[in-house]
Amino acid sequence: MQTDIKNYVDTHMEELYALLKALCLIPAPSHHEERRAAFCKRWFDENCGEGAYIDAAKNVVLPYGVTDEKKALSVLCAHTDTVFPDTEPMPYEERDGKIFCPGVGDDTASLAVMMLCAKYIFENKVRTENGILFVANSCEEGLGNLKGTRQLMKDYEGRVARFVSFDGSSFDRLVDVSVGSHRYLVTARTEGGHSFGRFGNRNAIAVIAEMIGEIYAIEVPKKEGTKTTYNVGTVEGGTSVNTIAQEAKMLCEYRSDNLDCLAYMKKRYEEIFAKERKDATVEIALVGDRPCAANVDPAALAALRAICADATVEVLGGEAPKGVSGSTDSNIPHSLGIPAITMAVWLGGGAHTREEWVDKSSLTPGLEIGLRTALKLL
Repeated sequence: MQTDIKNYVDTHMEELYALLKALCLIPAPSHHEERRAAFCKRWFDENCGEGAYIDAAKNVVLPYGVTDEKKALSVLCAHTDTVFPDTEPMPYEERDGKIFCPGVGDDTASLAVMMLCAKYIFENKVRTENGILFVANSCEEGLGNLKGTRQLMKDYEGRVARFVSFDGSSFDRLVDVSVGSHRYLVTARTEGGHSFGRFGNRNAIAVIAEMIGEIYAIEVPKKEGTKTTYNVGTVEGGTSVNTIAQEAKMLCEYRSDNLDCLAYMKKRYEEIFAKERKDATVEIALVGDRPCAANVDPAALAALRAICADATVEVLGGEAPKGVSGSTDSNIPHSLGIPAITMAVWLGGGAHTREEWVDKSSLTPGLEIGLRTALKLL
C-alpha cells in the first residue's frame, strides 16, 4: 500500500497543481461559494463517479461506502470559502518555489489535496467498514459562522463518528481543542446634529467608544490550561467632521477554549450591552456563534489524534505534531461530543492577506499525509 500511495503522489502532482490553480481562480467569499461548489461537484462527477451532491448550505458532499445501515461515518473535509470579498478572479502567480494568490492556502490548497484523496479512494475501490463523507464545505471563515459544517452535522445527525478537517499551514500542529466565540454587531443611535449649533447632544461614536472602554476593562478569566480573549474589530459611523454622529457601529467578539470561561465572558458582555445609555439607543445583533467542545470522549479523541499524527510522522519522521487550540470547522462536531481534528497538508504563510503563499514543494508530502489520513479513517 505504501508503494501505491507514493506512486499515486508522484504521478498526480501536476494534476494537483492544475486543480489548485483552477480553484484559486474561482472567487468564493463566505455565503457566495456557488461557483466553486459547482466546479467541485463537476470535478467529483468526472473523477469519482456521480455520487456528489450540493446541499442546502452549498456544501459539496461525496459519500463513499455510505449506506443507511452504516451509522458510524467518518468525515474528511476542507472549506471552499475564503476571507476575501472579491467576486472576480484574484491574481495567481508562481515564483521562487511559491504559489501566490489570496486564499491559496486557506483553504484552497487543503481543498485540492482532499479532492485528490477522494479520487484515490474511488479509483482504488478501497474497502471501508463504515463509510466516509468527502466534503467541500462552505462558510468556515469569519461571519460564515460555520454554516456548512452545521448543515452537514444536521443532515447526518447521529451518524458521524469522527471528523477531520484539512486546514492550517503547519505540519507540526493539530487542532484538537476548539476555541469558541460570540461575535456581535453593536449599533448606537442618538439625536446628533450640527457640531456647533447642537453642541451637547449625544454623539453615537462617543457611545460606542464608551462601550469599547468597558470591554477593554474586562479582566479575562485565568483558568489553568485555558485562554480567553476579547476584541473590537471594526468601528464605523458619522457623517462629517462638523456633524454630531447620529449612528455608529462596531463588531466585537470574545473567545475562549473553555466553556465556563466563555460563559463568563458572555455574562460580562451582556452586562455592558444592557447598561442604560442616556440619550442613546443601542441595538445588539449576534452575528457569530462558535461553540466550544462538550463531552468529547477523551479516549476517542486520542485515537483520532493518533491517526492524524501517525500519518504525518510516517511521511515526515520526527516527533508527532502537538495539539493546539483553534477556531475551525471542528468546533461544531466538538460541540456535539464528536471527536474532531483539524490538520495541515501544506506549508506557507500570509494567511488572510493578499500576499498569501504556499510552498509548492510542501504539497508533495501534504498529499501523502492526506492520503494516509484518509486510508486510516477507512
